[in-house]
Amino acid sequence: MIRLLAIELHKLKYNRSARVIILVYFILITFIALISSIEFNFGSVHFRLADQGIFNFPFIWHFNTWIAAVLKLFLAIVIVSMMANEYSNRTLKQNLIDGLSKKEFVLSKFLTVIVFAVISTLFVFIVSLLLGLRFSDYNEIGIIFSDLDYLLAYFIKLLGFFSFCLFLGVWVKRSAFSLGFLLIWAIFEAIVFLLLKWTFFRGTDIAENVMQFFPLASMSNLIKEPFSRLGAVQSAANQLGESFNKNYDVELLTIFIVLAWTFLFIYWSYFILKRRDL
Repeated sequence: MIRLLAIELHKLKYNRSARVIILVYFILITFIALISSIEFNFGSVHFRLADQGIFNFPFIWHFNTWIAAVLKLFLAIVIVSMMANEYSNRTLKQNLIDGLSKKEFVLSKFLTVIVFAVISTLFVFIVSLLLGLRFSDYNEIGIIFSDLDYLLAYFIKLLGFFSFCLFLGVWVKRSAFSLGFLLIWAIFEAIVFLLLKWTFFRGTDIAENVMQFFPLASMSNLIKEPFSRLGAVQSAANQLGESFNKNYDVELLTIFIVLAWTFLFIYWSYFILKRRDL
């Protein structure tokens, strides 16, 4: 497996655009730290985001993984481009001629996906830990390392999403069309949800229960939005007579759903290559 991974990393090493996009991705994650310096002024009211508890342990694990997950599209571009280049540069055919099996080829891509997800998760962990140690009001060891399941959810979310992108790259062959199909699929899931929620099953939770099995929706459910957990938001809602009864936990069922989609995307990638005449 090390040999297969080395082949893919060698290809990325000489792909300038991929290197630039990867660098931009990690720089943007680092920019989360800049949020700490943002100040809002509303007349006589002045407040800084870092003072609202967004970098408090253990909330920071939830907040930073959600923010970092928004940026995953940058690495998605690398993955679909990586697959598209295999077709356009004919390196896929050359790899097969050189003795690489189609199963090994898909495995090499999946190993690259795993490496991307692992490195990104470790990077978010380090950035979050440093920010938390600097700004958090709670620095007890037990509090610092609680809620680390958000990092696990972040890793699985990247794994599933990148596997989806890999499948699209294998299936569609061209990066622009692959990303276009990804956008179309996201719109499709949104339309299905709206139809279920506001047309067929109005006033029930059936739409949410059905959508949790869709690929992008299940990945989104791994890490739910963190902003409504903030004390300032909760206080404002209480003053308006509203309340948030939302479950922010990382749910085991959602993890299994995303892992199942990950397996299917990798299997379908292999199945397509196995049947396709290259």
